[in-house]
Amino acid sequence: VQLQASGGGLVQAGGSLRLSCAASGRTFSNYGMGWFRQAPGKEREFVAAISWIGGGTFVKDSWKGRFTISRDNAKNTVYLQMNNLKPEDTAVYYCAAAAGSLWGEYDYWGQGTQVTVSS
Repeated sequence: VQLQASGGGLVQAGGSLRLSCAASGRTFSNYGMGWFRQAPGKEREFVAAISWIGGGTFVKDSWKGRFTISRDNAKNTVYLQMNNLKPEDTAVYYCAAAAGSLWGEYDYWGQGTQVTVSS
């Protein structure tokens, strides 16, 4: 699976962005999908995940109420809607695909898209 993340950019605090991750190469619907982020000087951390059939979505407590994950299997794309962005949301956001558990190892990773939130 090849993953291409997009949608990042510079936004003011309180603004919104929708990240997209387009998949190609294998049957997209067979994979659970996740979003991760890595802020400057910090380790990569889990943000949200969605099961392969789209029935289960999970957003880390830190971002519940502001971030929403969704997928469109017909378009082979997973989204991360981010609202009310804060400067501390500044990070490189990565999408990833998991053939197995959403809480285990992810098999494929996209290249990341930069999100910068100004105060």
